[in-house]
Amino acid sequence: MTKYTIKKYDQNDHQIWNDFIAQAKNATFLFHRDFMEYHQDRFEDFSLLVFEDQKLKAFLPANKKDNDIYSHQGLTYGGLVYNERTKLTSVIEIFQAILFFLNEFKIQKLHLKTLPSIYNLKPAEEILYALFLAEAKIFRRDSLSVIDLLQKNKISKIRERSLKKAISNELIIKEENDFELFWNEVLIPNLQTKHDAKPVHSVEEINQLKLHFPDNIHQFNVYLKDKIVAGTTIFETETVAHCQYISKNENDADLGSLDFLFHYLIQERFAKKRFFDFGISNENQGKNLNEGLSYWKESFGASTIVHDFYEVETVNYNKLNGIFV
Repeated sequence: MTKYTIKKYDQNDHQIWNDFIAQAKNATFLFHRDFMEYHQDRFEDFSLLVFEDQKLKAFLPANKKDNDIYSHQGLTYGGLVYNERTKLTSVIEIFQAILFFLNEFKIQKLHLKTLPSIYNLKPAEEILYALFLAEAKIFRRDSLSVIDLLQKNKISKIRERSLKKAISNELIIKEENDFELFWNEVLIPNLQTKHDAKPVHSVEEINQLKLHFPDNIHQFNVYLKDKIVAGTTIFETETVAHCQYISKNENDADLGSLDFLFHYLIQERFAKKRFFDFGISNENQGKNLNEGLSYWKESFGASTIVHDFYEVETVNYNKLNGIFV
């Protein structure tokens, strides 16, 4: 039924997978196998490669859970990855071939999370149209707070006051090469106290990822004299500086530490990026919004884009028949 051949990823595909990322218009370093495999023991990998005449045309980072396939659950975002020469009709045909392949494997559903548009090197929403044609359903929608750094963005007066407070407190920002101090002194205690949770990455894992991706992963700490009081971990792609973790020491008085830090990151350190992504302020699969956190991000000039999550029945490959006129 198709000119495309689908195969499951195995270690022999490591190089061809990573080489394809450099050609893609909708891939980031998170799709590199050295990133995906740092936690390979937690997921049953079911990533797929799509070939046409033995040439790789697309890939899908994924894992298997129960009898369903998911956009890799160890990644913030996902979707079908392809290059700028891949036309809309080809994406539809590739997606149909993937659904047919999964259906033949007796997989009932594909759960696909998209790549937010700000991460695309060029417009790359062909897969959204394919999902519509296959009658996929949105089951989750997160809101990202994003600053367009090509536009003028005015911060609120409350942020300006907090920035002045931080300057008067003589706070210092340092970009660090390891993550242990922030993890152990700020991030882990805060997550434990507020949410009874742990960071997604252990300090050993984030340090290892930094070794693999030194130009993409950054740690910024804020100090009052020689004591750490706040910090953030940034994942940098070609178009976006994304906040992976943000935390401050709740035992200290309000020093203006985070306002001071993010003013520097937005106005100086990442000012030449296309977008600054604060990440989500959602809970409960996107159904709840942390109002205070969302307001804080917006007071820097951020506004909202959405990150959608779909599920589609694999039998719906039939719905992609006969659509071209």
